[in-house]
Amino acid sequence: MNTKFTYAFISLIAVLIVCFFANISLGSVSIPLHAIVDSLLGSSDHESWQYIIQNYRLPKAFTAILVGSGLGISGLLMQTLFRNPLAGPYVLGISSGASLGVALIILGAGIFGGVFATLLISKWSIIIAASLGSFLVLSAVLLVSSKVRDTMAILIIGLMFGSITAAVVSVLSYFSSAEQLQQYIFWGFGSLGNLSWYELAIFFSVYIVGLILTIFSIKALNSLLLGENYAKSLGLNLKKSRLIIILATSLLAGTITAFAGPIAFIGLAIPHITRQVFTTSNHKILLPAVFLFGAIIMLICDSIAQLPTSDYTLPINAITSLIGAPVVIWLLVRKRKMLF
Repeated sequence: MNTKFTYAFISLIAVLIVCFFANISLGSVSIPLHAIVDSLLGSSDHESWQYIIQNYRLPKAFTAILVGSGLGISGLLMQTLFRNPLAGPYVLGISSGASLGVALIILGAGIFGGVFATLLISKWSIIIAASLGSFLVLSAVLLVSSKVRDTMAILIIGLMFGSITAAVVSVLSYFSSAEQLQQYIFWGFGSLGNLSWYELAIFFSVYIVGLILTIFSIKALNSLLLGENYAKSLGLNLKKSRLIIILATSLLAGTITAFAGPIAFIGLAIPHITRQVFTTSNHKILLPAVFLFGAIIMLICDSIAQLPTSDYTLPINAITSLIGAPVVIWLLVRKRKMLF
């Protein structure tokens, strides 16, 4: 590996560690660094601080790392596959499918009425509904992609599936009560702080599968940068590689949406930031760099959203959009020719 890249990775790892500890220390209750270290070592004398760190802030910090890195990697996969700088992790309609599943649970719960509706709307039912919604849209996209040769056609089909699901959600919203709409909107804000260690373990297990598929796709991704015809001339099985890349993206983005809600702009902005810093299109470099950048940016966004020393917490989706949108605009203005 180039010495320049080595120093850059060491710097990013150091920044990630600093952001991780800063994220744990900040919040409505300020906890000093030595208390965090003592809590991690299991030798803390302050029981309330240890409880906050072990049960709330550590799971939230790890969730931020998984969400940021997963969305960044998903965005990189989609931008390379479609050779489109504006492609993001949700272009295949994954987020829309998850939103439809959650809408059917929350906004459609009134159909069942009474106690059954109350039982239906639970934390796990929302996660399962979002997962099933993402999976159904993914299955439809995979089915169509196996019949279609043109990669751009898959992109358009994904957007059309997104439009269909958005239309169904709109109809459900029209017939829903204000309370149901409020609950659905709150889910749409996204949240990193609602996962227990058990839920985080399930999240991590699916995340690892998506990450492994991504690592196996590095050679295919580098080949696709030069065009599909050139990739075929190198002996790449385009159909198989495309399905693996779509599946990896869907596992990462779908799981993140199910457990943390739809989180905007991270998947779109992080690959661009990484290319600007590392000035390379080699995915052996870009993949770990995007992982680190995504984790760092999400930790920073979460730290800002917590409004340190305040009891209020801003929607994480609002923070990522406020940071991500100007970054994308600045990058596009600063460098007109993208690395594709």
